[in-house]
Amino acid sequence: MARAVAQRLRFRYVDTGAMYRSVAWAALQRGISLSDERAVTALAQSLQIDFVTDPEGQRILVDGVDVTDLIRTPQVSDGASVVSVYPGVREAMVAVQRRLGADGGVVMEGRDIGTVVFPDAEIKVFLDASLDERARRRFEELRARGAGADLESVRRAEEERDRRDRTRSHSPLRAASDAVVIDSTGIPADEVAAGIVQLVQRRLRA
Repeated sequence: MARAVAQRLRFRYVDTGAMYRSVAWAALQRGISLSDERAVTALAQSLQIDFVTDPEGQRILVDGVDVTDLIRTPQVSDGASVVSVYPGVREAMVAVQRRLGADGGVVMEGRDIGTVVFPDAEIKVFLDASLDERARRRFEELRARGAGADLESVRRAEEERDRRDRTRSHSPLRAASDAVVIDSTGIPADEVAAGIVQLVQRRLRA
């Protein structure tokens, strides 16, 4: 959704979730236990994560390695949910996110953007949907990529991710008090994106 909005507005798109996935992927590649908070934090602080735009879309590089497809597996998704609760990891990623968005003209997707990363952002949208709806969307995304998964497993993973994100001590998941909250359950993606674009355009003209 955020990507579609960025494309329509011709803004830069930054998927902050991909950054936590990148940390999890790098830890798994190096044989670092995801439960070792100190080691994972040190790794996160050392990684060079870049977003590169090419004709096919956005690519994600970790220390120069293209991990765009490698970080979209269920194993990495689960790992990202684990490492993202570590305060040191979040601090390292937030520093990168603030650098990427410092000049504006960015649509940044993530669960703490409006509350922690850019609390003074011009426009904040908190996009919500029912658990079943989000699980279905995620399942279809995985299936389109050829990743093996079943709907019930995806639903459980989404539920666990919600629990972790809402209860973590550092920047828990919540809507900013001044965010526009949109429940997208049952609404076509194009319609939701169009509504957000209109919102942005109205705010920019004000």
